[in-house]
Amino acid sequence: MACRMSRVLLAAATTVALATLAAPVTASAAGSPQGRVFMVNPVQSSGDQNLTDVKDSATAVPADAYALAALRNLDGSGGLSGKWAYIRSDTGSSAKVADAGTYTRKDDQFEQVMAYFWVNEAQEYLQSLGFGSELPGANDRAQPVRINQWGADNSFFTDKKAEIRFGKGGVDDAEDAEVIVHEYGHAVHNAQVPGFGTSEEAGSIGEAWGDYLAVSVGAYADSEYGWPRRTDLGCVADWDSVSYTSSVPHCLRRVDGDKTYADKVGEVHADGEIWSRALFDIRGALGAREADRIIVNAQFGFAPDTSFEDAALTTIATAHQMYGKSAEDAVRKAFRDRGIPGV
Repeated sequence: MACRMSRVLLAAATTVALATLAAPVTASAAGSPQGRVFMVNPVQSSGDQNLTDVKDSATAVPADAYALAALRNLDGSGGLSGKWAYIRSDTGSSAKVADAGTYTRKDDQFEQVMAYFWVNEAQEYLQSLGFGSELPGANDRAQPVRINQWGADNSFFTDKKAEIRFGKGGVDDAEDAEVIVHEYGHAVHNAQVPGFGTSEEAGSIGEAWGDYLAVSVGAYADSEYGWPRRTDLGCVADWDSVSYTSSVPHCLRRVDGDKTYADKVGEVHADGEIWSRALFDIRGALGAREADRIIVNAQFGFAPDTSFEDAALTTIATAHQMYGKSAEDAVRKAFRDRGIPGV
């Protein structure tokens, strides 16, 4: 399940000392090691559309784009390995938990910390929705991750090893939480339906789900930790995309566009924007929690080669089963508005 996230090449890093950063205060953070991460990404948290990579320079982003956040569910080994994620390999030396609060984007270890934190965060979000307790688990395992092991500016999930691989170049992919969570979305789909994405429409649904999950998890983290969001919620990967987009706002893709089924072009990333808008509209109609419980639960019933029509009908039926007629009507409307046939 390949997923092209960006296109530019890696450059050298520079050095700078950063100002002391305030740590988010949450009850679940008590006693946990702290890691320095981006609050989703620095474009979102600052609202500055003029930020650029500047060869991995730490000075390319403001110090207040970082936050100290709890690294939960670690296994005590001293490395980034835990209940829901572990860094299998990396560029340069492996990050140490003891130093995780000191790395900046000039350090290879920063991306390792980002990947661990955001994969764990994504699974914790799914757990908060009841998956793994009242509902079946959705990729509730330790997710292996490789950082900067892909020699191009692209990231992807491979079902052969059930691992996520992040690329490097321009803004290295694991610097943007929405890229990280997008790829985790593919891992979730594959865990729910092994081999998911064997048709063009199923592949499009996979790309759409990754984009939508990235937006949903980022918004949840902002709310939980009190982090600022100063860009459009519907814009995906605002930071990663500064290296290969010229228009403002910088977005890899959007989940709030106007595409319908009639706009299909046969390419999964482009056609995914049809499905992701439907998911985003379900969220708008029902609220994030109810919408995401329906969306994720429905995916257990998809086929590896599902069509837009079959996946939509499954999601509509799931909405009715979980929340009744009013939820069913809202979900059906979202898919009808996208021109999905048969709904």
